[in-house]
Amino acid sequence: MSGDYYEILGVDRNANKEDIKRAYRRLARKYHPDINKEAGAEERFKEINRAYEVLSEPETRTRYDQFGEAGVSGAGASGFEYGDMGGFADIFETIFSGFGGGVGTGTSRRRTGPTRGDDLRLDLKLDFHEAIFGGEKEIRIPHLETCQVCQGSGAKPGTGSRTCSTCNGTGQVRRATRTPFGSFAQVSTCPDCNGAGQVIEEKCDNCNGAGRKQETKKLKITIPAGVDNGTRLRVAKEGDAGMRGGTPGDLYVYLFVEADKQFTREGMNIHSEITISYLQAILGCTLKIDTVDGPQKLEIPAGTQPNTELMLQDHGVPKLGNSAIRGDHLITVKIAIPTRINNEERELLEKLAHIKGQSHGKGGLEGFLGSLFHK
Repeated sequence: MSGDYYEILGVDRNANKEDIKRAYRRLARKYHPDINKEAGAEERFKEINRAYEVLSEPETRTRYDQFGEAGVSGAGASGFEYGDMGGFADIFETIFSGFGGGVGTGTSRRRTGPTRGDDLRLDLKLDFHEAIFGGEKEIRIPHLETCQVCQGSGAKPGTGSRTCSTCNGTGQVRRATRTPFGSFAQVSTCPDCNGAGQVIEEKCDNCNGAGRKQETKKLKITIPAGVDNGTRLRVAKEGDAGMRGGTPGDLYVYLFVEADKQFTREGMNIHSEITISYLQAILGCTLKIDTVDGPQKLEIPAGTQPNTELMLQDHGVPKLGNSAIRGDHLITVKIAIPTRINNEERELLEKLAHIKGQSHGKGGLEGFLGSLFHK
């Protein structure tokens, strides 16, 4: 499924369990197939149910917050609760929350309290082995930090702010316009205080009155073992600083894994190829092959056919969130047939072909080689 689970339920990332439950009940009742017969309602209901399954359980919610969908794929479900769903009264509260004075209150005071900072995104490249085994990475992120001179107030130290005389602290201005059809009132953000309701007497020299300043920060983040292309990591409170003492936003790190020349990955399994001689294929042997864990012994059974796939158990990718479980390393065997052989080799092979031909009713070197490598 696509989409952010918090957005699907219409809740903030800091919402508590009761907020999530209320949002789920409200939406589940609205889109339940027995109630809503509109096209797409059933799919919407499934999305809502899946989002609640993940966010209602602390363990799966933690994994989702850190790794995104990759961290909860296959997570179990507890089913939806239909019997005690609430009514529709609080739907409008959800829709219009955060709109200042709400609906139809154009002259109400705007919110001038703390505002949460913006979330940030960083795309980070990893090499193949870093994605498999994880580790620490140092990154540099440009973001807004609270001004250390004015402590986020925007005012020069020793000065303060006053109520905006243009809007009388409401943060909004109202203008009446007369038309042939009657008078209309237009409400807009106050141009003098930009909606804050307060005007700084003297701006801070360090941040020019913004209360925040762009800075580049070095940060060490932990990459879990088993991440893959598109895995999302959440680094709490490393986004932009909030306004007026608000909490910082989060940093979301999206991972992109570079291809490896020797190995390819399919889920938790790793694939590679080896090429052996036709004699090794006929007689069998033990070889050392490269794996992500270093050289490992691989048994080549006698009579191995071209494109046979052999397996080294538990030498694949660790499971994201549980590195004790690993996938396998699958090796495709290619067999090199020589284009030229010397006289001694030809003589020996022809003798063997003759013996083989007598036992199978056909002779010749071509028939012999064909019988060895025909599945």
